[in-house]
Amino acid sequence: MIPLWVAVTCTAALFQTWRTALQQRLRGQLSLNGAAVVRYLYGVPFGLLILGGYWLVFGGWFGWPGAWFLLLCAMAGLMQIFGTNLLISSFGPRGFAVGTAYSKTEAVQASLIAAILLGEVLGALSWAGIGLSVAGVMSLTLAGRGLTRREILEASLQPAALRGMGAGFCFALTAICIRSGNAALAGPDPVLKALFAVVVTNAMQTAMQGGWLLWREPGQLRAVLTSWRSSAPVGALSAAGSCCWFVGFALAPVALVRAVGQVEILFTLLFSRFFLGETLRAKDVAGALLVVGGVVLVLLGSL
Repeated sequence: MIPLWVAVTCTAALFQTWRTALQQRLRGQLSLNGAAVVRYLYGVPFGLLILGGYWLVFGGWFGWPGAWFLLLCAMAGLMQIFGTNLLISSFGPRGFAVGTAYSKTEAVQASLIAAILLGEVLGALSWAGIGLSVAGVMSLTLAGRGLTRREILEASLQPAALRGMGAGFCFALTAICIRSGNAALAGPDPVLKALFAVVVTNAMQTAMQGGWLLWREPGQLRAVLTSWRSSAPVGALSAAGSCCWFVGFALAPVALVRAVGQVEILFTLLFSRFFLGETLRAKDVAGALLVVGGVVLVLLGSL
């Protein structure tokens, strides 16, 4: 039987890819920050629906949210905002599919940070899987370039590569804060606590990025509100994806969840081809297959 954390992680990757594709289309209507804030603003009501539905079915309780829990939620929300903005801004130089691939170095970054801060240790097979998936990411990064040291350096310094890797670092810190926040909240049900953390974090993100828009781009805040027909689906997918990610982090080590979450690149390639109409190259597909192979090794190493 497939472990629950694997199922919710794969579902989270699907929702995230779908949401990012819709968000990419919003960039024609909204600014970078405007397209980013819709996922939080419109995600809060959907997050409340998911939390309420789960509680009605399964019941349960959790303790009063303390200052440490709230600080971790705020940090997770802020890092996710930075990561999202970096990810969206990386799409331009080489397109949706490869822009997302650059951020997949997050799996290695999360593994290292989790080992240092949380003491999460992986086996050799899992590390081999992470290494293979990173090789897939690098093959996407270096597609169409030579493999000399100079050209590798040039590829690594592409704006899309730097923004994508920066996004990966922010998302890695987000995952660490989410897992730590779940542990900081009293209660017997990690799933219920995770869903509550989603609502709290999204509400904080709405206040943070919404306040920024009100201060620096007031016209965009108005545009976000008037574009609710196209923005609401982004919020719904964001809330569903965040709930799955938070549950995954509550049930399994950060490194494993992020490594398995790299199946997102497979969904990304499909969406970029059939939803956004982008042309895929053979090297893009080959790199994606390496990523998938790495995920399989990670799963085998976790058994």
